[in-house]
Amino acid sequence: MRTADEGPDRGTDDGPTGLQSFAVLLRRMNGEFNRIAHEFAQAQGLHPTDVQALVAILDADREGGRAMTPGRLREQLDLTSGAVTACLDRLERAGHVRRVRDSGDRRVVRLHYAAAAKHVARDFFKPLAAGTEAARRQFAEDELRVVIRFLEAMNEELAQLRRTGTGA
Repeated sequence: MRTADEGPDRGTDDGPTGLQSFAVLLRRMNGEFNRIAHEFAQAQGLHPTDVQALVAILDADREGGRAMTPGRLREQLDLTSGAVTACLDRLERAGHVRRVRDSGDRRVVRLHYAAAAKHVARDFFKPLAAGTEAARRQFAEDELRVVIRFLEAMNEELAQLRRTGTGA
């Protein structure tokens, strides 16, 4: 991983690849993602935090590693235990998640995105997927690898900020 001191000088206002340009573009993209997520929340009668929980549960399911638990969800979303319980109650009532007790240790509860709810989300987010694919097709494979490296590095930096408790 590169440090800020490596590579060419990258000032804050050096044109389209400068920090200022990145900040504006990332804020715009984040704003659009948030708008779409809020529309989904409204359409499903959910709170925006519920959508964040759904994304975390979906991502954990896709990663194939450790299944999401209420405790991990609490840590990831930085919520109280009571807030996570209320969120999961809403999501379970709405048919979006299933709580499944671990067969080896009945104290452990695993969270899974309900199959029917995945179809609802897939239908809602189909235009976003199509837009993402249209944007992706504009780039060569080697360019996409660079974009992926940037996004992975950016996510790692954001996770590090969360872990150390030093936000923006």
